Amino acid sequence: MEEVCEGKDFSFSKQEENILKLWDEIKAFENQLKRTENMPEYVFYDGPPFATGLPHYGHILAGTIKDVVTRYQTMIGHHVTRRFGWDCHGLPVEHEIDKKLGINFREDVFAMGIDKYNEECRSIVTRYVEEWEKIVTRTGRWIDFKNGYKTMDLKYMEVVWWVFAQLYDKGLVYKGFKVMPYSSGCKTPISNFEANLNYKDVPDPEIIVSFPIVGDPHNAALVAWTTTPWTLPSNLALCVNANFVYLKVRDKSSGSTYVVAESRLSQLPSKKSKPDAPNGAVGSKHSNLKGKGSSNEKVKSGADTGSYELLEKVTGASLVGKKYVPLFDYFAEFSDVAFRVVSDNYVTDDSGTGVVHCAPAFGEEDYRVCIESQIINKGENLIVAVDDDGCFTGKISDFCGRYVKDADKDIINAVKARLMPTLYLYNMHICQLIP
Repeated sequence: MEEVCEGKDFSFSKQEENILKLWDEIKAFENQLKRTENMPEYVFYDGPPFATGLPHYGHILAGTIKDVVTRYQTMIGHHVTRRFGWDCHGLPVEHEIDKKLGINFREDVFAMGIDKYNEECRSIVTRYVEEWEKIVTRTGRWIDFKNGYKTMDLKYMEVVWWVFAQLYDKGLVYKGFKVMPYSSGCKTPISNFEANLNYKDVPDPEIIVSFPIVGDPHNAALVAWTTTPWTLPSNLALCVNANFVYLKVRDKSSGSTYVVAESRLSQLPSKKSKPDAPNGAVGSKHSNLKGKGSSNEKVKSGADTGSYELLEKVTGASLVGKKYVPLFDYFAEFSDVAFRVVSDNYVTDDSGTGVVHCAPAFGEEDYRVCIESQIINKGENLIVAVDDDGCFTGKISDFCGRYVKDADKDIINAVKARLMPTLYLYNMHICQLIP
């Protein structure tokens, strides 16, 4: 190699290029593999990137860490096969083809023919191979591109199914439920990564709903805030934080009595002044599809005492177990165990009312809390009152066949008598893969 320049004449990038050139001339990576071929094998399972995009900082960082691991294992006496791979499955590839062909629904794929659709997906897998090889090589990572693999290779898929079969035969596979993002257009659950693709802002309603407490001497009602009215027909519980202080207050104008977290009293509608929107007014941005307590805004706890009369202070723990009047009777068969107050620390005091409405089929925390509170039992069939198309099933008789988001306004009207006198719209991030 040429003598290294010093001082102001030194260039890191130029020196890196010189080293890469040397490695290429002496076939450093290939010779390393050959010299270690009789040594114990170190198997490194590399999670491959999606085949539809160009590398970014995240790929470079992860790739560098992987390169360090495999180089180290070679240095301590292992043979380490390193082949680059491509993740060809999942919505990222399909989304590219859907945009290209103007496909919006699953039926469009069936009409086109699954075989033809698959071929279209296969056709774009190698679109960015050159760019990936150039950038990964430039970072100094030693990996084999010429003998790379694709997850769509038949042999690869058969091996994956074989491994799964071994796990199943050993009794290591169990059936359960997990609440996940879902695309009604693609009719499939999607990963968090896929759910974060191509976000757009859409206006969404946020409402405060009252739930009368059974047998309360003041006829008080718990108030819960939600941005997903379509989940209200599936409500099975209300969740509070046992460590919070809650207030029982009477509206001086209407005479109605409500229970709300002390730190969230300022969120109740006031005749004198418009309250801060529970989770931000129109124009705020949030990424939680369920939208129950995702705000990062801190709201001052000073209440408008001119609108409400304080009747009582209670602890969250004292509310646990109290029954309330459900909004709908669609799940009346659960009455013995459901429609009661439970508690969990996931309820925060920085948004909402300190009371969270729980629909276990549509919220990960809702499902967990309802399992822990024995409102539903783990392993039993969970009643999901929405079909694969995102429409209500016959279980929700008044809205059967309606797409859930289209039914928001009618559901709000159906519970109008139980709404606090306020309604806001806020901007919600939504993945364009979810029609």
